[in-house]
Amino acid sequence: QVQLVESGGGLVQGGGSLRLSCAASGRTFYTYAMGWFRQAPGKERESVAAIGWTDASTYYADSVKGRFTISRDNAKNTIYLQMNSLRPEDTAVYYCAARRTFNTHSVFTTQNVYPYWGQGTQVTVSS
Repeated sequence: QVQLVESGGGLVQGGGSLRLSCAASGRTFYTYAMGWFRQAPGKERESVAAIGWTDASTYYADSVKGRFTISRDNAKNTIYLQMNSLRPEDTAVYYCAARRTFNTHSVFTTQNVYPYWGQGTQVTVSS
């Protein structure tokens, strides 16, 4: 069982930056592939970024490429999402998710393969 707690959301002006964190419980965190998803009002939840066992394996949605960076610190059981050049369309509740994997390079972008989810953190970008 893995418990995930997101933090770092808030209100920011367009063009600004935020860094989200997702802290995980458990001693085998390094064996979990992790993902960030977001859900805007009236829209379906979508994949934003994903990471394998290390920063060597990552995925980004086209809408955030070049602006967002996913990373992890296995010593701290934490992943991060650095969000730069934020736009009003980035406004959403952001969730982190975890899935155990034995493949060091696997990244997962489909939400239904992730069994563990955090409670979400609100990001609001004003125009």
